[in-house]
Order: sequence, then structure tokens, then C-alpha cells
Amino acid sequence: MTERENHLRCIEFRRPKWIPVVVYFLPAALHRHRERLEDLILRHPVIFGPYRRGSIDFDSFGPAYAEGFYVDNWGCTWQNIQPGMEGQPVGHPLADYSLLDSYRPPDPLTQAERGPRPDWEQVAAQVEKARQEGKLVWGHGDRFFERLHFLRGFSALMIDFVECPPELNRLIEMVLQYNLTLVHKWLTLRPDIMSFGDDLGTQNAAMVSPETFRRHLKPAYARMFRPCREAGVHVRLHSDGCILELVDDLIDAGVTVLNPQVRANTLEGLRRTCKGRVCIHLDLDRQLFPFATPKQIREHVEEAVEVLASPEGGLALYAEIGPDVPLENIEAVCSALEWARERFS
Repeated sequence: MTERENHLRCIEFRRPKWIPVVVYFLPAALHRHRERLEDLILRHPVIFGPYRRGSIDFDSFGPAYAEGFYVDNWGCTWQNIQPGMEGQPVGHPLADYSLLDSYRPPDPLTQAERGPRPDWEQVAAQVEKARQEGKLVWGHGDRFFERLHFLRGFSALMIDFVECPPELNRLIEMVLQYNLTLVHKWLTLRPDIMSFGDDLGTQNAAMVSPETFRRHLKPAYARMFRPCREAGVHVRLHSDGCILELVDDLIDAGVTVLNPQVRANTLEGLRRTCKGRVCIHLDLDRQLFPFATPKQIREHVEEAVEVLASPEGGLALYAEIGPDVPLENIEAVCSALEWARERFS
């Protein structure tokens, strides 16, 4: 069975042969561990696949991960104080709505958030190569809620949600049209899944109430996700923070794969709201990895599988590794995920 077929079986609750697993290293983790991390990658080909030593530039971060300030293609100014980690927006080009009339968003087909998009013919060739190799074909949408508050400023946007000035609908529609153009372009390439990312939660609750979400955000998400579902393409949404109170609306809007954080939502919360209803691409506990023992990491993964997995599918596991995770704990994460991958094989 190919990786693609197994992953689709997992998403669609059609009894996959194994639990899909992913390990992702932040640039700062690569920078810290360097060649020792390459050794680890080579020890775990089941997770990482074929790897050629020397493929990673440990010191190349790009503008989003370099220390200092940079301006993205939307005109938002970012500040980063730790190389290899993502910074945050500190300058908002639409903090004053009087600038909205003259503001122009980037071209979604040629400009991504942080630079030029790859040539679409090149993207199409990569898609076809992945398809021929039996890999899941991913399409990539852009931020929506986050882009709204990057442009406007978080506090200002929250006030807009209460006061509902006429400019708010114009702002929402502008960002939505950017995303819709990108979605429709990706759909011409027939991906298996479209991936979106928008952090909607704090550590303890959603950033907006369900009522506010339904009024101002859900209709836009539905418009982005509906063309995907009508084309038979799955919708994956990554969202950090506690989002349990939004799960019903996200599923209703078209999400078929949800990537939530385990600590903010708890295994029991995710079991109650998500299990059997949407494929959970579980973001394992990044706040545990730096401080736990290898035994505790194994127990964490085992508990996640025990609570959320089933032979029918609906669970994939994702581990993001930051620079504060010691090498022995990264090894423990990989070993635990190898165990989980074979749990139903």
C-alpha cells in the first residue's frame, strides 16, 4: 500500500494499515544539533524516508526566521529576536482604516506571504512526481484570520468584531478573495488535500466566541473550503491553541482533517469533540518534549494512541521539534512514533 492510499484511508476512516506520522524540525533545532540531527534522521528511515547527508543548510533561515525586522508582501512588519524561530508582526499597514482605499494586496498567483511563489509549471511537475511516487499530494492555502489581525492589529480587529464598521467587511472580502484565487489555482492541479493554517486559540479558550466566529469568520472559511470539498479534495486546518468550542463549526465549514495541539485541548477534549467525526492530525505536546524523560515521551504517545486511535482510522501524529528539545528526547519521539506507526499494521 502506498503512503498516499494509506493516508487517504486514515482521513476517510477506511482502515489504514498504519498511523501516519510526521516529525518536523524548526530551523533553530537544525541549527543547534547540526550533523548529530542528520545521524538521527539516518537512523529513522521509516519516518524520514531516503536522506542524503549534507542536504541541510544548518545556518540558512530565510527572512521569516532571521533575527531582526522584515516586511512581508502584505506590508506587515515582523520582528524576530531569536534566529531560527518565527517572529511576530509589529507593524500593521491597515491600523488606520483611512488607508484601506489605497491599499493593494499582493498578487496571490505570483506572491506568497514572504516572497515570490514558485513557477506554477514547476509546482505542477512536483505534484505529478509526488503522485507517481505514491505520495499524498498537498495543496497549500494561506492564512485568513491571522492575516486579518496582521493587517489591522489584533486589538483593533477585536474591537471591529464588536463595533462592525463597514470597513471590516471590505477587509474580510479582500483577504478572502486572495485566498479563493489561490485555492482555485491549486484545485486545477488536483491535490488530494488542501492545507490551511490559522491559530484560533489561546492556551485556555478560543480567541473569539463561537458567536463572533459564526458571524465574521465561518462564512469565509466555508467559501474557501467548499470548492475543495466539491472537487473531492480534503481540507486540513492547522490551528494552535484551545479550539474545542469551534470544532463543530469548523467541521460544518468543511474541515476533514484538524491539526490541534494536545496540551491546549486535552486528549479527553479531543476525544469528546473530534474522534470519529474528523481526522485528528494530532500536534503532540511541544511543551513536554524539552523537559520530559524519554520514558514520559513514550507514555505520552502511547496515551494519545490509546485515547484517539481506532482500527477504522482518523488519527495521524505530528511532532514539532524546537531548539530546546535535547537530542535524546528527539530520539525518544522518533522511536515512539515508529511504535505508533505500526500499532495497527
